[in-house]
Amino acid sequence: MNVSSSQRNSAMEFFDSLSNPTKVLVIFIGLAVLFMVVFANNNRNKNKLYRRKKRNFKDNYEAKKKEKSN
Repeated sequence: MNVSSSQRNSAMEFFDSLSNPTKVLVIFIGLAVLFMVVFANNNRNKNKLYRRKKRNFKDNYEAKKKEKSN
């Protein structure tokens, strides 16, 4: 994803035109959104891991082996 220098400059000009309290608010909201995304991904990964721990691979393997031999 290439961003041209004119697009980057216009974004910086927009950010520079904001007042200081607004800049702080925008940064705070951005960090909060990033935190929520990371937190949601972490929970999703934990759930995947817990579901993996509940499986019994030996029993599944033996059942499949028994099905193939029949």
